[in-house]
Amino acid sequence: MKLIWKLLRRHISVGQLAGFFIANLVGVVIILCGIQIYLDIEPTLSGKDGLIGNDYIIVSKPIKQLGSLMGKNTAQFSEEEIADIAAQPFAESVGAFKASQYGVYARLNTGSKSVSTDMFFESVPDRYIDVDVEQWAFDPESQTIPIIVPRNYLNLYNFGFAQAQGLPQLSEGILESISFDITLYGNYRREQFKGRVAGFSNRLNTILVPMSFMEWANDRYATGQADITSRLIVEVANPADESINAYLQQKGYDVENNSSDNSKIGFLLKLIVSIIVAIGAIISILAIYILTLSIYLLLQKNTEKLENLVLLGYTPRRVAAPYIILTASLNVVILAISIVIVYVVRGVYTARIATALADIADGGIAFTAVAGIIITAAIIAFNSFVIQRKINVISRKK
Repeated sequence: MKLIWKLLRRHISVGQLAGFFIANLVGVVIILCGIQIYLDIEPTLSGKDGLIGNDYIIVSKPIKQLGSLMGKNTAQFSEEEIADIAAQPFAESVGAFKASQYGVYARLNTGSKSVSTDMFFESVPDRYIDVDVEQWAFDPESQTIPIIVPRNYLNLYNFGFAQAQGLPQLSEGILESISFDITLYGNYRREQFKGRVAGFSNRLNTILVPMSFMEWANDRYATGQADITSRLIVEVANPADESINAYLQQKGYDVENNSSDNSKIGFLLKLIVSIIVAIGAIISILAIYILTLSIYLLLQKNTEKLENLVLLGYTPRRVAAPYIILTASLNVVILAISIVIVYVVRGVYTARIATALADIADGGIAFTAVAGIIITAAIIAFNSFVIQRKINVISRKK
């Protein structure tokens, strides 16, 4: 083995190995930083307040005043119109809002005072719910209705109505911990329920109840009128697709732009992170090519000597071992330095964006380190295969 190491040191190209080291270090650092940045901001992008998770638009029809005054619902979607939207290339899926067809009266006691109001319910298929709920279902025997409230409704209450009426302001945690009285009436029935806030939504600007409850309540309290679809929620693959606005303008549909704008921001952030990782991967692939080429040139220079070693009784595995150890050592050192750099970089950017992104992940860099180990292991395996294959070719000639 010492003889082979002497042979390796004698003909090694420090410049080529240094080029590989620097190039692969840059590539691995970029890949790991991209992974770490995505992991850190993923709760902000995909959580209940997320941007990437909000790839939805709410579509409705404008109300025609004359038809409305004559008692006609001019804003409903027909089955053909819904099917046409679902058939568009930008649409991943389409869900319909289902509205309550009965009276709803709610009362919330806040100590010495109480707040009561007439209200309404809507529901959408469960896949479009943007909050984490463990029990988003309704059991008629429990007499409890889970409800999702728009976050801006709570803000309007706290900073508008509550201050004006001298009522206490309510945090999300407090509101989720209390229940309020709900009266449902219609079809000659009037019954009492308890309402429980299951979460707060940024995507859907309406008071939501489970679809299972809505179907049960409409059957029980409605007076037999047909379901009317006045709003649609459309899941889109790319919220920045210009064909979406072109289609909506052509059809004359209205769209709630807030969630669409957030979706575009989220899509661009996801695209930027993907580009960063792709650039790092390209640099790493080029660096691996440089190392492979360097090893091939080194082996080519030493072909005659390697043949003599095989003739002296060295097995191809023993002849290849020093070259494999050299490349593996370089990659392990690169990985160690990369993890340290990612750790330092993460400390810098988290300190700067922690105040802006309250939901930034707090999981450290363990996952990124594991990803780096997997990448390094793959590079070492590839280099080992190339070296061993070249040595085997040389040994077969003898």
